[in-house]
Amino acid sequence: MKLILTFIHVIICIILILVILLQKGKGADMGAAFGGSSQTVFGSTGAMPFLQKLTTIIAVIFMFTSLGLSLLKSNSLSSSVMEKVKQTPAPVTKTLPAAKNSKPLKKNP
Repeated sequence: MKLILTFIHVIICIILILVILLQKGKGADMGAAFGGSSQTVFGSTGAMPFLQKLTTIIAVIFMFTSLGLSLLKSNSLSSSVMEKVKQTPAPVTKTLPAAKNSKPLKKNP
């Protein structure tokens, strides 16, 4: 199930990227004004309303597949990389009290 959903998610990602790249930017009308571009293939308004609706639909599918993958991952048994590491106790260091009649060390000049 997870493999199928991951495959669908990757395909949806690729389609979403392509649909976004097919849309024209806000400054594209200026180029059409000077170049005399015609958009009669998709009608007088062009392909923008269709591509905008398609982008919305694919984005919603993308969100649902993302949510499904995260739910599948959270429900699966979690494992850690550190589970196989042998735990050793920290070394114990004992500090001894200083002797009562001890003198501090002198530094040689």
